[in-house]
Amino acid sequence: MTTGAKQDQLLFRFRQTDTLTGVSRSTTKKIAESLGFTGETQVIHYALQKLAKEVLPSYEADDGELTEAQLTAIRKAVPQDQTKMVKASLF
Repeated sequence: MTTGAKQDQLLFRFRQTDTLTGVSRSTTKKIAESLGFTGETQVIHYALQKLAKEVLPSYEADDGELTEAQLTAIRKAVPQDQTKMVKASLF
C-alpha cells in the first residue's frame, strides 16, 4: 500500500451502544440492510454526505456587505423617485 493511499483511510471505532454522537456496529448493519447497501462503509459515506449537505454551505461565500460607493452606483443606475405599482389578479 502506498503512503498516499494510507492518507485516504480512516480508522473508525463503533460505540458499544448507540448514543447521541455515535452508533453501534449492529445499528450500522441494520441501516445497511434497510437501505440495501452491501456494507457498513457505504452507510458511513451516506451518513457523512447527508451531514455535509446539512451543515456545509452549498454556495460560495460572498464578499460581505456592499460599500457606500457600490450603493451610490446602484442608486444612480436605478431611478429612485419613479415608484410604480403592480396590481395582479388571480382571475
